[in-house]
Amino acid sequence: MAEKILFLTGHLAEPRLKAVLEGMKPEFEWRVEDIGVKVAALMTEDIIMRRLEDARGADKILLPGRCRGDLDKLSAHYGVPVERGPDEVKDIPVFFGRARRASDMSKYDINIFAEIIDATAMSVEDILASAEDYSHRGADVIDLGCLPDTPFPHLEDTVKALKEYGYKVSVDSADPEELLRGGRAGADYLLSLDETRLHIADEVSSVPVLIPATHGDMDSLRRAMAVLDEKGLPYLADPVLDPINFGFMTSLERYAQLRRERPDVDILLGTGNLTELTEADTTGITATLIGIASELNIKNVLVVQVSPHTRRTYEEHDAARRLMFASGADGELPKGYTDELLGLHAKRPFPLTPEEIAENAAAVRDKNFRIDVAEDGVHIYNRDGHHVAEDIFEFFPRLDLEGDAGHAFYLAAELAKAEIAWRLGKRYAQDEPLDWGVAADKPSEDRTRLKEAGHTLAIKKKREES
Repeated sequence: MAEKILFLTGHLAEPRLKAVLEGMKPEFEWRVEDIGVKVAALMTEDIIMRRLEDARGADKILLPGRCRGDLDKLSAHYGVPVERGPDEVKDIPVFFGRARRASDMSKYDINIFAEIIDATAMSVEDILASAEDYSHRGADVIDLGCLPDTPFPHLEDTVKALKEYGYKVSVDSADPEELLRGGRAGADYLLSLDETRLHIADEVSSVPVLIPATHGDMDSLRRAMAVLDEKGLPYLADPVLDPINFGFMTSLERYAQLRRERPDVDILLGTGNLTELTEADTTGITATLIGIASELNIKNVLVVQVSPHTRRTYEEHDAARRLMFASGADGELPKGYTDELLGLHAKRPFPLTPEEIAENAAAVRDKNFRIDVAEDGVHIYNRDGHHVAEDIFEFFPRLDLEGDAGHAFYLAAELAKAEIAWRLGKRYAQDEPLDWGVAADKPSEDRTRLKEAGHTLAIKKKREES
């Protein structure tokens, strides 16, 4: 028996919602009910419960994405699940397409080693603070970077402190003595050992990361692996990734060849030589590298964040590993799972056509300005007119805002945001922040209640009351 879904909406969206559902020809039965508000953002749980007596025989009630309300409270009241759908009506087909193959985006199988490159120059307290930050952003192992010819007298204290707080720790040094000290203090991993330093693996219980004795010498890496295999000791192998135009493709071939030869071996891939040494937005670079790791069954990546343009690299690696795990588990392309790695552009930037915006504008009977973005530019409209422009400064002589500084300030901020969205091809929604994916933190919000009045409106009301 087909599932019955009740869609709640407002005046303006009702015709479009019905048209979208009719065009979908969905497997479920549907009914649309206008709850009696103009726009979904004004819909609250109190309004819904006052105006909707029952679930109308539905198995599920779907609210617009911007509707404010306590879903648990509504579900208990109507006796059926109440869920939020997408923010935009045109995204409903995609919403139901995703729901049919919903994946658990909490899962991943790649460990992130987060390198603190200047640990030798930091206090134990500062290192602990960095570890907490990196862990919060996705790190699984805290890597202590030791600088050449720089003493690290507090190495043991640092390793022990990190372990006491429950972190996994690696020590990254070219000095065999520092590696020994770190291993004896309890480090989980040592970066890096070649065939000339394998005695360290006999003296500590840390898992070593093996590298070629000289750059690109895969035979030396194979010999080091064979020695530890013979002893039954665990290790990670790292053929070392090179920067673009300095052997990048050859280094990728080394990883692929190692995987073909040894499908059983644990491999580590250092991504910093691409993210740090390529002046391009790192989101796509990271997604590609983690995709390569996924295909080659590489379970460990060493991540570095030094350059300002890589400031969100941990978040990017975390999002990418979850995406690639879900994609691989489903046997699907890495599409349609998450927008977290789409920072600059949206998949569907303009949910409304210019004609649909014109229909909305014609239905407006008040003086409040609405702002939308479509392929032809930024739209602003109220009962007195509907204007479209690519350059928002063209609006100034048409809006008659003299004497209303607060409203002018608000519209300037919203219109600037709308123009940015139009030029980049991003999704814009009035009074909502632009979505930059993992490139920026998202402001927290309580979706069970309406937003408080903005600063300009609150000041205006205060002046009117005084």
